[in-house]
Amino acid sequence: MSRNGKVLVAMSGGIDSTISALMLHNQGYEVVGITMKTWDYATSGGGKKETGCCNLDSFNDARQAAVEHGFPHYILDIREEFGDFVINNFVEEYIAGRTPNPCVLCNTHIKWAALLKRADALGCDHIATGHYVKVREENDRYVLSKAKDLTKDQSYVLWGLGQDCLSRSIYPLGDLLKTEVRQIAWDMGYKELSKKAESYEICFVPDNDYRGFLKRQVPTLEQEVEGGDFVLTDGKIVGKHRGYPFYTIGQRKGLDIALGRPIFVTKIIPETNTVVLGEVHELQQSAMLVGGLNMVKYDTIKDGMQAVTKIRYKDAGMESVLSPEGDTIKVHFEHAVNSIAPGQSAVFYEGDDVIAGGIIRNGL
Repeated sequence: MSRNGKVLVAMSGGIDSTISALMLHNQGYEVVGITMKTWDYATSGGGKKETGCCNLDSFNDARQAAVEHGFPHYILDIREEFGDFVINNFVEEYIAGRTPNPCVLCNTHIKWAALLKRADALGCDHIATGHYVKVREENDRYVLSKAKDLTKDQSYVLWGLGQDCLSRSIYPLGDLLKTEVRQIAWDMGYKELSKKAESYEICFVPDNDYRGFLKRQVPTLEQEVEGGDFVLTDGKIVGKHRGYPFYTIGQRKGLDIALGRPIFVTKIIPETNTVVLGEVHELQQSAMLVGGLNMVKYDTIKDGMQAVTKIRYKDAGMESVLSPEGDTIKVHFEHAVNSIAPGQSAVFYEGDDVIAGGIIRNGL
């Protein structure tokens, strides 16, 4: 019996999850490694090989690290549940004129649920991943907060984790810089791993062509939506587009329309297959409505609560005031923000701590 208990570690084969597993092993935990296969890219008809968490080389790298250090490793096939939930939602959101964040959905509803289920089956006390975040217990709640390395912080994509997940989660990299993790890998003899490039694509769209993915998933989509109107905010029709699902709020490149000045997508209206264009100042909004909330630091949000709100992963965040409205939160920004995209995540912070998060309904 280990002195720290038994922990199930999600191992993708990359540097972060591998070093997390080895650190916990060296700290005296009884480690069990698990690699989840979420997606078979070949089935989508894409032209690029699987990458990241879904390729055979990554599976082998994870298994080899486990074998070398004497702890068990398993592969868990969750393609069916991943596809049914994450892929269907991804497609449905674009068809609804919104911009989804599949990584948040996958973490919240698929990966952690699969980890906890398998952890219980294997008698593991904890689960662990290589995400750059911290968790602590405070006032009978488990609080998610930003990592030491703010350039790698992943609290934005983990806002949906419930208290049951956070209470059993360990994040060994929360107090480390990425450079320190690479040095640890080098010192442990994993020289190639220490130099391994990172993948930032959505795992099931490794070529970053989400439009092509949508067309393969719904073969009739392009024909159904092609030829809608590009309009200005005053309603003037200025051209035809390729179909509203193939555009996102804030998009400038790839519009294939010249109006003599920089122009951006400011609104998408699926009911009429209309894409509204405007100048950069027309992207600015001072408020938004957020639903699908998950409370993290507190069990409620009080009217007038101040927070820094992030509306995208690389967003620095903006000072804001939160006001509950039924099952939603109205966010009033101190200064107007650009490109509020329905379907994306909004995460509220108090210092480094995640207060709560949700899905953007619409900008106001």
